[in-house]
Amino acid sequence: MKFFSHDAPEFRDVPTQKLREVQRTEEIRDAAFEHKPIGFFKDAAIRFCKSRISMAALVGILIVLLFAIFGPGMNEHGFNEQNPDLINMPAKVPALTKLGILNGGRWLQNRRVDSLDNTDKYPEGCILAKKNFKTIKGVEVCDVKVDYYMYKGLGDEFCFWMGSDYLGRDLWTRMWRGARISLLIAFLSVACNITIGLIYGAIAGYYGGKADMIMMRIAEIVGAFPEVVVVTLFILFFGTGLLSIVLALVVQNWIGTAKMIRSQFYRYKGSEYVLAARTLGEPDRSLIFRYIMPNSIGPIITRAMIAIPGAIFTESFLAYIGLGIRAPECSIGVLLSQGQQVMMQFPVQVFFPAAVISILMISFNMLANGLRDAFDPTQRGA
Repeated sequence: MKFFSHDAPEFRDVPTQKLREVQRTEEIRDAAFEHKPIGFFKDAAIRFCKSRISMAALVGILIVLLFAIFGPGMNEHGFNEQNPDLINMPAKVPALTKLGILNGGRWLQNRRVDSLDNTDKYPEGCILAKKNFKTIKGVEVCDVKVDYYMYKGLGDEFCFWMGSDYLGRDLWTRMWRGARISLLIAFLSVACNITIGLIYGAIAGYYGGKADMIMMRIAEIVGAFPEVVVVTLFILFFGTGLLSIVLALVVQNWIGTAKMIRSQFYRYKGSEYVLAARTLGEPDRSLIFRYIMPNSIGPIITRAMIAIPGAIFTESFLAYIGLGIRAPECSIGVLLSQGQQVMMQFPVQVFFPAAVISILMISFNMLANGLRDAFDPTQRGA
């Protein structure tokens, strides 16, 4: 680009009357932003809400949480209320009986055909279907599907929405009370794991050197033992119970969080803004929790969401092998353990706990995937 001066040869012969002063009257400003500035967390929330799978997973988790909170109080049955006359009752929901599902029906095998008209044994209207007519030793028999509640002489207003167990306890109340216990164990254990791993990994990653080497070797020694063996021995030594199970789930599960936080601190502690803050006299506590830790919020949240279904599964496994919560309390694992003993005769006692734990496992994993993508800084603004 060529610049000219007022005394340049090109302008010496120009008459003065042809020259005029030019002045810019409008102010020069930067172009206005078309949109309001968006912070990191707001941008992550926007991208998370655009994921239909993640939103569906969140809705599924919220539904289970609502039933876990309010479900046990939605009927008149107590979670430990026993009725020996109503053991292993089928599920019945009055609103669904016309659709042919959850209508309290049960098949009775090899019933005498000549006794089906006996209203004392088979109350009027309780027989829903008949099949497999055959003759055994000269007696005609068949399989009969009956409304088991009418067959037991119960009114239409009395029903178990998920059936009853081997002691006549309502499985609806026990199902959602058990979900409450399982979720409580999962949240408490994950909170302890995140807290311990956060502090342990932050100290190891920030100070490094010998402190890091010693702390990581201790973590490797603790994590070297098989998790199932450690948890089982821990519960056998301290006994079963809510606190014992939570502590058993904390014994080793904090190590992964500590290693992740340590790597995050090694990544960010040498950044310019951290060095500037240290130069200005900021104490180590402030550097750890104010300047470096916020960069790990995304991975921490993602790991917590992934750890919750793992804790639920581990608790269910412990209950399945007989090391679960103490009676009369229950959990999803306890219900599965009890239901599998009568699965061939009464599959409904396994179906509902299995469905709830499947929803929780799938939903939390899908939610964790959505949060991982939402908190990915490389996707910001996408």
